[in-house]
Amino acid sequence: MAPVKRRVFKTKNEMAVELAKYTADLSFKFCKERGIFTVVLSGGDLISWLWKLLEAPHIDSIEWSKWHIFWVDERVCAWDNVDSNYKLAYDGFLSKVPIPAENIYAIDNGLGAEGNAELAAERYEECLKQKVNQNIIRTYKSSGFPQFDLQLLGMGPDGHMASLFPGHDQINEKVKWVTSITDSPKPPPKRITFTLPVINCASYNVMAVCDKQQADSVAAALTHTKDLPAGRLTADVEVVWFLDQAAASKLPHGWCSIL
Repeated sequence: MAPVKRRVFKTKNEMAVELAKYTADLSFKFCKERGIFTVVLSGGDLISWLWKLLEAPHIDSIEWSKWHIFWVDERVCAWDNVDSNYKLAYDGFLSKVPIPAENIYAIDNGLGAEGNAELAAERYEECLKQKVNQNIIRTYKSSGFPQFDLQLLGMGPDGHMASLFPGHDQINEKVKWVTSITDSPKPPPKRITFTLPVINCASYNVMAVCDKQQADSVAAALTHTKDLPAGRLTADVEVVWFLDQAAASKLPHGWCSIL
């Protein structure tokens, strides 16, 4: 099991600075080693914490043309829908960096507009398999699951990550790469999501969480409460939790120092 690191920051701004540096350092590493950097985004607040990548020194030093962007989960809707994780990422980040459009892999727009969650999940898995065959995405050792370089994740107050929710069967899927949910407890109800084996095969997993309403679930996940999807997060190389003081406030004393 990969080591789990905990980094706690006094402010969201300080967290954003270090999250940008961590991402930029991995971009340099993988672009140098592979000529490609595969990055998986999530929705929620995560996109708003990437803004430091849009500033010096990162905006000019990162090899954006070598980035390939995927989503750990997506709401089943059209790209221009206010619920779309693609729209959130495009408006807040992707439209501001020179990543080639052909390197951005969103949900099928037509299936999203139709609300066809099952077929949208199948198509997205087909997309991932195509990118594996093109040597854009690596595969994990003997399992054959896709291995992304970096996943940037968030967690809900209930301990869900991606669209894997407590008490729902999707967390137990062990064969599919991408699955669907039509009764999400958090609206909108129709979503597609990477399965847990795919999430946990990533080389580097970042879990970024802020605010006090997340504190109980942060403490539970980091003490390995397996009932919480986020408590089952691991990676091939390392997992790093980026937390503000409020989100870390329920962790056992001495677990982490404030940076």
